[in-house]
Amino acid sequence: MDDARTLLWTIAGVAAMLFALSVFAERRRTLRRDPDRVGWMPWTLVQLIAVLVMVFAVAMALK
Repeated sequence: MDDARTLLWTIAGVAAMLFALSVFAERRRTLRRDPDRVGWMPWTLVQLIAVLVMVFAVAMALK
C-alpha cells in the first residue's frame, strides 16, 4: 500500500513540474518579439492535462 502511495505522490510531483514548465513556455510564447513565429505546442492543453493528473493523483494518494 505504501509503494502505491509513493508512486501517486511521484506522479503528482512530475505533473506539477510539467505544469510549471508549460506555464513558463506559454508565458514565453505570449511575450515573443516576432508575432509570426508561432509555436506548434498547445501549452494550454498541456497545462490542463497536467493539473487534472496532479489533482487526481493527490486525491488518490490521500484516500
